[in-house]
Amino acid sequence: MRRRFREETPITFDFAPMVDVVLLLLIFFLLTSNLAARQNALPLDLPRASTTVQETPNLPLVSVTTAGKIYLNGKETTLTRLGGLLKPLIATSGGLVGLRADERGTYGAVVQVMDIIKKSGGERLALGTRGK
Repeated sequence: MRRRFREETPITFDFAPMVDVVLLLLIFFLLTSNLAARQNALPLDLPRASTTVQETPNLPLVSVTTAGKIYLNGKETTLTRLGGLLKPLIATSGGLVGLRADERGTYGAVVQVMDIIKKSGGERLALGTRGK
């Protein structure tokens, strides 16, 4: 016996699963793009260098802006609090600290930050530069 196609049953397409997949993809790409942009979140004009090296992701990163503001891993801090915040991070990084400073900033502010890094146990500096 043959079945006949009934014209009274409409064909429907359910958009709900497709919307769920698109939202999950959007959330995934937003999260991964934020993690990748962590180092470049501050508007610093880094000095140019002919040789550059890849960044180490687990490195404590201290940034100094043109105005002399200090950031530790992207969060603003002060000179007095920087030492206390750096000590546990330096212990886990083996004494290596990343330092990024704007090339138009004051030399004195960078030297003060370097002094605090040294007092906190920092033995080596990885200076942030941009390629030529």
